Amino acid sequence: MILINDAATLDNDGATAVLTLHNPPVNALSRVLREGIAAGIEAAAADGAVEAIVMICEGRTFIAGADIKEFGKPIEGPSLRELEDIVESCPKPVIAALHGTALGGGLELALACHYRIAVPSARLGLPEIKLGLIPGAGGTQRLPRMIGLKRALDMIFTGAPVGAATAHTLGIIDELAAGDLRAEAVRFASDIVREGRPQRKISEEDGRLAGEDVEAAIEEARATHGRKMKGFDSFEKALEAIANAARLPFAEGMAREGEIFAELLAGAQSKAQRYVFGATRAAAKVPDMAADTPTRSVTTVGIIGAGTMGGGIAMNFLSAGIPVTIVEAKPEALERGTGIMRTNYEASAKRGRIRPEDVDRAMGLLSPSLDMADLADRDLIIEAAFEEMAVKKDIFARLDGIAKAGAILASNTSYLDIDDIAATTKRPEDVLGLHFFSPANVMKLLEVVRGEKTATDVVATAMKLGRDIGKTAVLVGVCHGFVGNRMLSARQREANKLILEGAMPWEVDRVLTDFGLPMGPFQMADLAGLDLGWNRETSKGETIREQLCEADRRGQKSGAGFYDYDDKRKASPSKLVEKMIRARSKADGIKRRQISDEEILERLIYPMINEGAKILDEGVALRASDIDVVWINGYGWPVYRGGPMFFADTIGPAVVLTTMRELEERMGADFKPAPLLVRIVEEGRNFTGAV
Repeated sequence: MILINDAATLDNDGATAVLTLHNPPVNALSRVLREGIAAGIEAAAADGAVEAIVMICEGRTFIAGADIKEFGKPIEGPSLRELEDIVESCPKPVIAALHGTALGGGLELALACHYRIAVPSARLGLPEIKLGLIPGAGGTQRLPRMIGLKRALDMIFTGAPVGAATAHTLGIIDELAAGDLRAEAVRFASDIVREGRPQRKISEEDGRLAGEDVEAAIEEARATHGRKMKGFDSFEKALEAIANAARLPFAEGMAREGEIFAELLAGAQSKAQRYVFGATRAAAKVPDMAADTPTRSVTTVGIIGAGTMGGGIAMNFLSAGIPVTIVEAKPEALERGTGIMRTNYEASAKRGRIRPEDVDRAMGLLSPSLDMADLADRDLIIEAAFEEMAVKKDIFARLDGIAKAGAILASNTSYLDIDDIAATTKRPEDVLGLHFFSPANVMKLLEVVRGEKTATDVVATAMKLGRDIGKTAVLVGVCHGFVGNRMLSARQREANKLILEGAMPWEVDRVLTDFGLPMGPFQMADLAGLDLGWNRETSKGETIREQLCEADRRGQKSGAGFYDYDDKRKASPSKLVEKMIRARSKADGIKRRQISDEEILERLIYPMINEGAKILDEGVALRASDIDVVWINGYGWPVYRGGPMFFADTIGPAVVLTTMRELEERMGADFKPAPLLVRIVEEGRNFTGAV
């Protein structure tokens, strides 16, 4: 065995040289690995006893991508493109042996090899689009030549990896390994030499694209991916680069791919998306909690409430194979809730998201009950009842006498004080908040609310459990609304003021959707239902929302709210609502005026940033990046803008502070700058350290 460098060794297995790579934890293509591969290929090529070369990785995966820490820095050692040229021009066949994941640059390098073999469990993909980039080392040129434009467009735009079996069917993988990968790869290499197979160079193959209708493929990609990719700079650039595989010679396509990659890498959107990638990873780490903190076993779950939230929460655990007992007070409510759960599963099966047999498997893990005593042996119990403190306190007081010792008791409250809820029990150390977002079976965010007395192992369990059920868990502290809803309240306050001062709901909403959010505050209110928390007996008609509810305009479900809706729930501006708003302004003595889009955006976004600064200062959020992860995963903040706090850094905290001071002078204390915002500007810092 020859030690090439710290990341590569070379040894001969008969007439096949095996280049073994090891760059933990995921064999990223950093400088040391690139240098090791280049030197190993050259050494094997120069060895007269070697007839073929196998490239294989140690550890749990093949090369899982480029080293993101090197992005934007001068390249040292051979670049990935140079490395691919070395591999492809090698006079002896080079076979990539894949296991784990071959992602991004790892797959691009494998495509530059002459052949590929993989274990059946391997997964292959080009996820660069998720970082606001395109594959930059030949992925947009080699993949279409191998599998055609349509398939390549789908793989690159979803960024999702495909399994080895699918990759074999597509032609990306030449063989599936039936046993030990190294032994199978050496056998495959020997077969290639014995059979005299040519050294396949994808860069020289154009036959797969010869009959392609490029424009039709592009339009199909627009129809399939355009809505999801709206606002992303990388969308049009990726379309151009991939189409170039059919339009241009390989060398010209590669040159343009490199230019596009560099343009995107230097752009604000990719910087934001790469920041979000790191922020999401950071959110899983709790600074004051050791990584090896023990967790409690959660093999059974109980849920109180089978309404929209309770049912959605239950589906997360059922889909993960965890049995759930769900409790309701009335039989009709229990039947309705479990029926909706089944309907949701069946709809997913019809769309092909799960297999038909998965519906019965998941529902078979559900135990409906009308008796809270049936939760006595559950490891975790989540209360998803009405958002009223008295209701929740009563439930937790009862649970205290029912739940077994060591059970975790959680509330799905959106706003209420977890410490007050925990105080109704004799075990506040076992209590925390698990704030799921609606629809709970779809939305990625889970705010894990740590109370004053919540035990460390309970926090560790909740964070791990969030990952286990496919959520992005973010640890937050106790305050009204926690992180997301507290900031949302600041935005909603200004939205409600804006429509009385001169803007209309559809104008306010348009500014936010133009900014990149999926919907504005009034669209969101109509979707959720204007009567949430509203009571006809106590309503005084003092706000537009109360007046709408009193007029039975309760949102989409009633066919009218801030907007009018047709039978397909398509919204249109309402003359009646406009008249109602103008009358309210007059009654309140507010002189309406023309309000610019710029003011609307500043009035909606800057108070959110200001509230985020308060949240940070109070320790409710551990990091500014955690706030951004909350808003991206729970409220649809456009990932290409990086989150509210990253956006503040992008435009400059001084700009936010100056505007807040101007608004405070004109409009009062609602715009008083947060002390942390002032300090950050005075000290020349920013919130995230990423800009």
